[in-house]
Amino acid sequence: MDRLLFGDNQFFGVNHMSEEKARAQQMQFQDTAAIMRVLDIAYAAGVRTFMCTTHERVAEVCDEARENPGRFPDLDFFPCMPYAHKYADAVTERGLVDALRRFLPSSGFVDAALRSTSSLAKKDIEGIATLLIDAEMKMFDGLRTPVIWLQNVVTDLLVGLGFDDALRIFSDHVREKYKAEPGFITMNLPLLLDHLDRAGVENPLVCANINKIGFRMSGGIAAYQAALEARPFRAVAMSVLASGAIPPAEALEWVCAQPNIESIVFGASSASHIQQIVSLVDSLWDTEATHRSGSTELRRNV
Repeated sequence: MDRLLFGDNQFFGVNHMSEEKARAQQMQFQDTAAIMRVLDIAYAAGVRTFMCTTHERVAEVCDEARENPGRFPDLDFFPCMPYAHKYADAVTERGLVDALRRFLPSSGFVDAALRSTSSLAKKDIEGIATLLIDAEMKMFDGLRTPVIWLQNVVTDLLVGLGFDDALRIFSDHVREKYKAEPGFITMNLPLLLDHLDRAGVENPLVCANINKIGFRMSGGIAAYQAALEARPFRAVAMSVLASGAIPPAEALEWVCAQPNIESIVFGASSASHIQQIVSLVDSLWDTEATHRSGSTELRRNV
């Protein structure tokens, strides 16, 4: 995996510190062309992974990537699912069957309909879950998706319910059908690791808030650091700047010094900010910098 992953929160008005800034960003990126311009900047700066939700606007980005393969020839997509509002709105507007037609691959609609009917009749959670994963993956047809993430809203709900088998179902389906690495996003890293152990998910890929001030780190910094030092998993750090509360140089110096962190995901909307983050990570982390198309790419030698 790349050391540096580009997230999409800024495109859809998500800011955990400032509602005013979130609204301003949402207005800034009403036009998909504005999103594409920022992705162009990130790609030129050497970022080669877009860790994105399955928001409808991301489907437009995927369309552009398919229609113009020369624009981002080496870009990997890391889908994060599900995007719950999308389903609620579609069912309200179109009804359940038309919503399924919209999200499922056309070649698999009949099969999916049969699977869903059978699964509901038998109360087969695995059949329903895999159907929803396939629905979410429709927009990424033809694109590289080496890692597929389960969003924290579902991950942490399953942990709270003690439904460890569902974590295994997600992991197995992602590996078997998409030949991809399953990842889990969480707001409580230490607790999730316990449940993944019980589910039999070995050496999991986990994305969690990891930052110097403990911002949105359920369980506290000490528990996270203990997990990073001793638990068998691969960490991806998000919210490393604590929504702007920590200056980038200070935040990244602390995060890069922690053990067992495989990657950092960040969001930015300006060229200067993107270039600053790339430069800092390049200098702070022991990365191997290569040059492709005249730009520096941050990739691990794995």
